[in-house]
Amino acid sequence: MLVAKHRPHRLMSFLLVMLGLLLLPTLAQAETKLKFKRIPTQFIAALGDPAAAAGGGAQAWGLWRLDPGPRGVWLRHFEHLRSAGGFGPGGWQFDQEDWWLDENGLIMEKPKFPVAPGKYLVTGEREVTTVLTIHPKDGNGDQRWELANGAKLFDVTHLPCRSARYSPVAGENSCSPANARQTEFPVVPGGLMPVVKGCKKKDYAVLLVVGIAVDE
Repeated sequence: MLVAKHRPHRLMSFLLVMLGLLLLPTLAQAETKLKFKRIPTQFIAALGDPAAAAGGGAQAWGLWRLDPGPRGVWLRHFEHLRSAGGFGPGGWQFDQEDWWLDENGLIMEKPKFPVAPGKYLVTGEREVTTVLTIHPKDGNGDQRWELANGAKLFDVTHLPCRSARYSPVAGENSCSPANARQTEFPVVPGGLMPVVKGCKKKDYAVLLVVGIAVDE
């Protein structure tokens, strides 16, 4: 994901995040008396309508506690990854049946599923920093999510970060990073990730998490 590579205006991004932190009582809707703790940036892989402010299906969202980009493996080095038994930098394990790519053409470790219920301060490093609530699973196993202050999922999506999950198409014998066309990377901010022969694909939005709610 390599977020630092996409920060030509890092000072402005930093100021926007800090402004969000200063406005936490408002962002958190003061009547709830929330307190947030600043954390090193984490990354949520989210599925949903970009125009939605709330929805279901958060049980299919994942979390990277560390930027997976620096721990990723370039597509051109896939054979090295395979010859290493599928173990990437830091010890993560490549899964031929369920693997991830970022916008630069890096094979990434999987995020952790699901994202724990709670309240998170999220941003897309543009104009909006707000509170994301992920609810516990209901009786049907569905987890709802919602954003505060009328924010939409698109507003807190970090557009330069793109991520997609690849798995085999039924009846196909191969869904492999070796089939990815390296000339299709990097992906433009906000663009769809490339199709890979033999694979079905899910594009995930990436949300930056800069704070978590804590008990007073």
